[in-house]
Amino acid sequence: MPINIPNGLPAASVLSAEEVFVMTEDRAAHQDIRPLELLFLNLMPKKINTEIQFMRRLSNSPLQVNITLLRVDDHECRNTPMQHLNTFYKDFDDVKDKRFDGMIITGAPLDQKQFSDVTYWDKLQTIIRWSAQNVTSTLFSCWGVAAALNVFYDMDIVFREDKLSGIYSVKRSHDYDTLIRGFDDNFLAPFSRFCDFPTRLIKQATDLKILAASEETGLYLGVSPDRRQVYVTGHPEYDAETLADEYRRDVKAAKNPHIPVNYFPNNDPTEDPFCKWRSHSSLLFANWLNYYVYQLTPYDLYK
Repeated sequence: MPINIPNGLPAASVLSAEEVFVMTEDRAAHQDIRPLELLFLNLMPKKINTEIQFMRRLSNSPLQVNITLLRVDDHECRNTPMQHLNTFYKDFDDVKDKRFDGMIITGAPLDQKQFSDVTYWDKLQTIIRWSAQNVTSTLFSCWGVAAALNVFYDMDIVFREDKLSGIYSVKRSHDYDTLIRGFDDNFLAPFSRFCDFPTRLIKQATDLKILAASEETGLYLGVSPDRRQVYVTGHPEYDAETLADEYRRDVKAAKNPHIPVNYFPNNDPTEDPFCKWRSHSSLLFANWLNYYVYQLTPYDLYK
């Protein structure tokens, strides 16, 4: 089954060209099925790119999913047309009285800031706390993980001296959990962050079950005991070129970035990178939708 997205969303034409089965609101209205309701809080600056990336991953499932796009506030975004935001995105007041089967809260380029310096921090805290009561399972990505750990476990953000950027090998836990069903013992995942998630600290400060980690990256994948929160500290949704675009942006801004690890062929930024993480990324989102959302959510969200 396809993902159902708002009529006219740019992702529809992009995904259709890639032979990804998407369904617009008009066609979905004629389907006699109870689709999953998924809320997508997009904190990334290039929102259209992020929409496409996540929807590629969410489409690799037999489940029908309705997508509702959410913004944290209505401030003007220089990387996304205001018309796009006003047309396709909801404000929190529009959804706060509703319930959802699943929710994704993306990362944000804020991992060199304290939470108190984030302009929308109070609003984001409210949304994260709301999700615990109104969403069956919420997946937090990258900086979104740091935000959720602060809200739920009162953990301060931990900063790295150097940015973790590149494709790293991650080891899955030997514990049985449906979220990592089908995963190889070691697999590759993209990372791009200044914040750090040492497994030692995660074990000390939280009750999370660590499902995947490495010495270099710390926690990659963790879940709360009730499966209502999923923490992904990397960027499995990234396209092959995303880290290259970030690297070249930072070079242009004279930030003297390190070349992303295990990414460019021959470690040469002039060569085109290729995707080495797509299969595990697709499996992660498919497992989450099936086992953590579909299998756990009630048929009637309001009972």
